Amino acid sequence: MARILAIDYGNKRTGLAVTDPLQIIANGLETVPTHTLLTFLKNYIQKEAVEAIVVGMPKRLDNTPTDTTAAVTGLVRKLKTEFPAQQIHVVDERFTSKIAFQTMLAGGLKKKDRQNKATVDMVSATIILQSYLESKGL
Repeated sequence: MARILAIDYGNKRTGLAVTDPLQIIANGLETVPTHTLLTFLKNYIQKEAVEAIVVGMPKRLDNTPTDTTAAVTGLVRKLKTEFPAQQIHVVDERFTSKIAFQTMLAGGLKKKDRQNKATVDMVSATIILQSYLESKGL
């Protein structure tokens, strides 16, 4: 089987997570500068079999778009063009940063590590991927 990759898009940094080849476990992969995201994905997908890409769609509590929603919508369009062999899925990412912080706290990460936004982005991508897997019953 091929992996599923998740993206927690940000204007500066983008968190990435990936499943194992059996699509059982979601793990943080990396946090990359957003301007290098497509290059990183092309290189990764050349090395690893990726079946699908899951993108977290930012929304406010009242389901209205955020400042980042338009950029994520544009990213989804680019992904569909650049990676036609992979399925592209969009999932609601509300609360992922808050859940990521709580997860890191519960996991015993030191305050300095919890304040590292790159770590928060990668953990958020992992939570997006895990929620996608759970919603699909994988």
